[in-house]
Amino acid sequence: MSYPQSHPFSRAMTLAMSALCLQCSQALAQEAATASLPTVTVNASKIDTAQPPGATPVDPAVLASRLATTSDTASLLTDVPGLSLYGAGGVSSLPAINGLADDRLRIKVDGMDLIASCPNHMNPALSYIDPTQLGALTVYAGIAPVSSGGDSIGGTINAESRAPELAAPGQKPIVKGEVGTFYRSNNKASGVNLSASYATQALSISYSGASSQADNYSAAADFKTYDATGRPGHILARDEVGSSAFDTLNHTLALAFKNDNHLFEARLGIQDMPFQLYPNQRMDMLYNKQDSLNLSYLGQFDWGSLEVRAYQENVDHFMDFGADKKYWYSNPPGPSYSGVPCVVTAFPSACAAGMPMYTEGKTTGVSVKAGVALNPQDLLRVGAELQQYRNNDWWPASGASMAPGTFWNIKDGERDRTALFAELESGKSAQWMTLIGARLEQVRMDAGEAAGYNMAPAAMGNQARDANAFNAQSHASTDTNLDLSALAKYTANANYDVEFGFAHKVRSPNVYERFTWSTWTMAALMNNFVGDGNGYVGNLGLVPEKANTLSATFDWHAADKAWGFKATPFFTQVDDYIDAVQWNATANAAATTLVTNAFSVLKYMNQSARLYGVNLSGHLPLAKTSWGEFGFKGLLNYTHGKNRDTGDGLYNIMPRNARLTVTQKTGAWDNSLELVAVKAKTDVSTLRNEIKTPGYSLVNLRGSYSWQTVRLDFGVENLFDKFYFLPTGGAYTGQGTTMSSTGTPYGTAVPGMGRSVYVGVNLKF
Repeated sequence: MSYPQSHPFSRAMTLAMSALCLQCSQALAQEAATASLPTVTVNASKIDTAQPPGATPVDPAVLASRLATTSDTASLLTDVPGLSLYGAGGVSSLPAINGLADDRLRIKVDGMDLIASCPNHMNPALSYIDPTQLGALTVYAGIAPVSSGGDSIGGTINAESRAPELAAPGQKPIVKGEVGTFYRSNNKASGVNLSASYATQALSISYSGASSQADNYSAAADFKTYDATGRPGHILARDEVGSSAFDTLNHTLALAFKNDNHLFEARLGIQDMPFQLYPNQRMDMLYNKQDSLNLSYLGQFDWGSLEVRAYQENVDHFMDFGADKKYWYSNPPGPSYSGVPCVVTAFPSACAAGMPMYTEGKTTGVSVKAGVALNPQDLLRVGAELQQYRNNDWWPASGASMAPGTFWNIKDGERDRTALFAELESGKSAQWMTLIGARLEQVRMDAGEAAGYNMAPAAMGNQARDANAFNAQSHASTDTNLDLSALAKYTANANYDVEFGFAHKVRSPNVYERFTWSTWTMAALMNNFVGDGNGYVGNLGLVPEKANTLSATFDWHAADKAWGFKATPFFTQVDDYIDAVQWNATANAAATTLVTNAFSVLKYMNQSARLYGVNLSGHLPLAKTSWGEFGFKGLLNYTHGKNRDTGDGLYNIMPRNARLTVTQKTGAWDNSLELVAVKAKTDVSTLRNEIKTPGYSLVNLRGSYSWQTVRLDFGVENLFDKFYFLPTGGAYTGQGTTMSSTGTPYGTAVPGMGRSVYVGVNLKF
């Protein structure tokens, strides 16, 4: 099915970027023809801030090779040991580290802590930076230093835009740019990206923009027995994954000024997303506007380094039923229930025009971090952070049972964090390094009064009962959280070292876990950020999660790192883990009998969990021949998670999986053949009626050829058109009567994409 690419601003920017690229390239060609000096060498202007150890950077070569294959920045992390993805929209996957995902991770974009402002978490932090805008991706898996952690229990992901570049002393101003485009066959995805910069020795001005669009993708075979969408005359092929299309546009304007050892930066970011549809959610994102202002200072002094940052982000978010989901509803069901449009002129009305849902989020943050060199062996890092988050989530009346007033899912939601931390990194000897730290955080939360569409005692869904019960309780809470981390690294010789440590991490609940209040099935179904098709009810009584993690990394490698092998076992026990219990919406109490083989309503509840596993990774050269240099790299991940209170499996734990790649390089060619193998998923969350999935293996073929200023990428994903289901992709609710728990069939997982041929071109000028 083809979605209209009609958003005027997005289309105009696409055309404008192409025109600007052409003009810039022509102007630079003329300048190059008349210039007598050679091309200047650009020096990066980032000041060293002595980042703590324990990080796993994503290889820049891997980033470059994947840009044409995806529009989802989170998917670039799949080569990191222990990392998997929760399926979501086409640009909004949620990363998981060793089985802990979403808000259990601290995810920062250019130093900003960003929060998903949506009851379905459709706008996570990494969705605000396009893959082509990335400069670096770094992961702290498991034991994150306290300077990089906070309000998380699973690890940290840092995404950074490209660093500003300045002319070297005595060199002419730098004028440079880059333009690229791609196409992917399966879902007719296409996009364009542009960056341009001007820099002197002291000043840098740069712009980057990226636009991408895609239709629904197709699986390798039929995965459903129905084609209806709930809209008259609109059906989907049985291999088409409904509600998987997207259209997005990102802009960043950056200004940097350097004076000696002092660097000042200002970044203005804007995202305009006309739509992103969701195959595992009952709603679709039909508009998302985000703007952010990020100011930072980096300074190098005789005593060490200082980093200061202040930022603000505003999000306007809108959801309703997209093109593949039923829009017109009536109560009681009448002729319009089949999807025939009706007219809503006043309330009360027998029919409803969709279900509009709005969210406004505002995040303001300030951080100060210093690295103090106590002596040549010891470095002290200290810092303070402040973050304020405001959230309003409301659903205007649309007719039928969704009237006559506004449903306030969260009103005047507040979540404020303050933190202090200190950590000491010591080089005890040439063989030993230690890192110990402590972080104290306070999280204050509050919210205003709840209200349903209809507050009459007899209104559908016990709206008055639930709202009154919520309003009768205090909504304010204060959590005081203490994080501790201890890490040591022993280097035995040039070929072997071991890193091991312990971390105690604490995370407070998010606003949707604490403040969503309605047990009405329809309303609860709209509060779900794990994609399992169930409805969720918040809990004012939740307390913070507390995780204790033990981990070690054994690293064997060549002295020149030509070959290497790593093994990382881990063990995490989480007290007060926020899981869920079966809920009886009518009685407003925990149900004594579980709902099986169906979607249901659950309530967040503190329980206890345990996760353990091992991640293996390695690389080695294979041969040097007339056909080039051949190499091998691979990883194997295993995670097991269990609810210790119930004995049930934890939801969305990725089954055992491996990724094996043979690489070949010769001259300007860089090629690879990749095998992805995933075991069947049989250990599932019974409470959530999680769907089991069979095992599978995929083959991906990738190639690239580089000239001096041009790079061509091409390949085939899922070369043999293998049919498979995504083990952590959730339940398929991408088409049909999604407002009802029985309106979409239970038991179908979201399938993966069939064969897709891609090509991408990137030009630097």
